[in-house]
Parts: sequence; structure tokens; C-alpha cells
Amino acid sequence: MAGMPGLDKGPLSLNSQFTKRQNAPGCYVESCCPNNPVHPFAAPLTAEFPYLGAKNGLPATRLGNVEVPADGDDAHNFEAPGPLDIRGPCPGLNTMANHHFISHDGITNLTEMLDAQQNGWNVGYDLAMALAVIGIGLTGDPITTRMSIGCDATPRTAALGSLLGEELGIDDHNKFEADTSLSRSDFFFQAPDDFTFNATLFAQMDEVTQGNFDLPNMVKFMGMRYDDSKARNPNFYFGPKVVLLYGAASFLFRLFPNFISGDTAPANNAVIDPFFGAVQTNTGLTNPTFEFSGGERFPDEWHNRQTPLTLVNIADDFLTMYSMNPVLLGGNIGVNNFDGLGTTQNGISGVTNSLFTGATQSEIICLIYQIATDSVPSSLQTGLGSLPLSVVTFAATHLNGLDAFINAGCPLTPIPA
Repeated sequence: MAGMPGLDKGPLSLNSQFTKRQNAPGCYVESCCPNNPVHPFAAPLTAEFPYLGAKNGLPATRLGNVEVPADGDDAHNFEAPGPLDIRGPCPGLNTMANHHFISHDGITNLTEMLDAQQNGWNVGYDLAMALAVIGIGLTGDPITTRMSIGCDATPRTAALGSLLGEELGIDDHNKFEADTSLSRSDFFFQAPDDFTFNATLFAQMDEVTQGNFDLPNMVKFMGMRYDDSKARNPNFYFGPKVVLLYGAASFLFRLFPNFISGDTAPANNAVIDPFFGAVQTNTGLTNPTFEFSGGERFPDEWHNRQTPLTLVNIADDFLTMYSMNPVLLGGNIGVNNFDGLGTTQNGISGVTNSLFTGATQSEIICLIYQIATDSVPSSLQTGLGSLPLSVVTFAATHLNGLDAFINAGCPLTPIPA
């Protein structure tokens, strides 16, 4: 493979408008984080284009396997982000913003997130709620329920007089964004940063998978990313929240294929490339090269899943993927000097001796709940702790009633009075 892992030597001109973000948390001028004075909100559903009928943060009412965006639905056509719009490390969130399923400026909220995940991808209500609550609780504001899909936009996400401090957005390292990303550099390398598309990494994923982004091939590439970060990144950390990384990787074969013929469909370049904003600049499968197109988008004539993707599905995929390459949880103390999670793992659902080996479906579902309601370690130096009361209240209020957590027997956090 050409080039060092994590170093993007491809064209960056299309990314240049997004390169000065999250480098200075607490800096709110445009050079640190784009600020669009026009906040458009998501484009609403209509009687002509109802999608799955998810409105106002409530569960979907219609079956999946619908075209997204629907033919003739100009309100949800692709619109590339402008220099004042926020984008971040999650291709799915960027895609939803570029198609106006969430606000095009990159400042979204709980209702938009729930509706967009269901209408666009046919994500089940339990999984949609868990992802939205974790994102907002850990990187946004639980009072306003707003969050940035990229950089620190605290003045636009926070409640007036909020005591939560900086709300760093999805870019915040080791919350959602983390080392060993499929298409983003590790935070330490900043090549060019940890939130914009890295063409070198995407090309490596394409070459490893040979354009077939199925479960075994994604496990193979994730293992390569782990080994590279462990060998070269002195600050590498791979903690319990990696369950979210595995979930994101599973989206490539569970959410991104074109399901026009049902829930079995190939995860190939025809669908994966547009969702990552990737354009191949040469031909063939040997030493592929890519550049960023200017925006992530739904492929042409794309149809979402027929059945919803649920928390149970994500837990099962995680257990399968992890069992194929069970790597240690922990982090580096200097280059290639790995230390297991150790005593910081105490009390973390599904983790034993710095491994998920032997974890059950219920334990993984409960870990996802725990991430939303406890301060799960984000470094070797931190253990379990308490999140701010407003975050715990927000998370418990929205998650405690979901059947997935109840049926898994998760210890539910009491909703503070």
C-alpha cells in the first residue's frame, strides 16, 4: 500500500474549508468553527413524500424499503456543505445534513436525529434513540437537546446560563470520534486532522476489502487499523466505547447497501463511496487512489432497509466481529508500549481482563446504556464516574422505557426527582 497509514497525500482542496475545526475548543470565531447565521432546520416530510412516517421524535409508522431521497422530492436533494456549514467525522450524519434530513448547517437536535435515522436509514427506534442520546449527552446539550455534528459550537447548542461548559460536538476525541476510525486519522497524527475524510485510509480499506465491505472484510481492516495505531500512536486509546466503532463499521453492510430487493444486498463501491464522499481517481483494485467529492450523499436510486436495524442487531454484530479478532482494551504509554485497561474496567458491562471475550448480547446492550448514563473511561487514567446530573436525567428519561434495555436486564439509573 502506498504511503504511510494515516497520512493523506491526496488532494485536499475540497476539504480545505473544513480544516480549521476543533483545534481550539472554546474558540467560537469562524476560523475555529463555521458559523452559519441561517439555521434552516430539517426539511419536513409531506403527504407526497412521507418516507417511514417518523415525525416529532416518535417511532416510524410505515414500512421500509423506500427510495431515499424519493424521486421528485427536491427538498431532500443533495446540497454540498458551504464554508459556513459544520461537518464532522461521521459520514452518516454528514449525509443526513447534506440531504436536509437534519439541519444543513450541522447544528441538530434530538427530534431531528430520531426522525432522520428512521426515515433515511430505517434505523430502529431503540437504536436511533440510543445513538442520539449518547451524542447529545456526551457532546451536546441535554437541556436544549442540540448538538454539533462536528466542531465546538457551544454558543449555538448550549442553554442560556448552562453550567456544562464547552460542548465540543461529535469531533470531541474519545466520545464518538476515536482512534482507529475507518476513514479519519487518529487524533495524535492530525493528518490533516481527526474529523475530515482521509483518502489514504479509505484507499487502504478499499484495497483490503477488494471493494466488498462485508463483515469479515471489515473485521480484517479494523484489525489492521488497531495494529497500526498500537504500533505508531503514543497516545493510542481503545476503551469500552469502541462498541460504537464496531457499530459504525457494521453500518457499511447493515445500512449502506441498496436494499431495493430486500435486506440482503452487497456493500460495494457503488454504495459505500458516495456515503463517504469518495471518488476514485484511478482504475482497478490494485493501489486505488481516492479524493473527496465535496460531500457525502445517498447513492442514486438508493432504497433503505426493509426491516429496522435494532440494538439487538448491533449487539449481535459486535459479538461476531469482536470474536473474529479479540483485541485488548487499553492504550499506549508511548509508542508501541501498550497497557491493558486494568482496574479502570471494573464495573464495565461485558469487559473481563481487558477483553470482551465471553460477553453476552445483554451485556453489550447494557454497555451501550452505561455509556449514556455513566462516565465510562476515556483514557487509561480514568475509571467509572458520574456524568453531570442533567446528562444522567436526560439519558435515563429517554432510555429507561425502551424494551431493549428492559429485556436485557440492564441496571437502569433512577430518574432524579
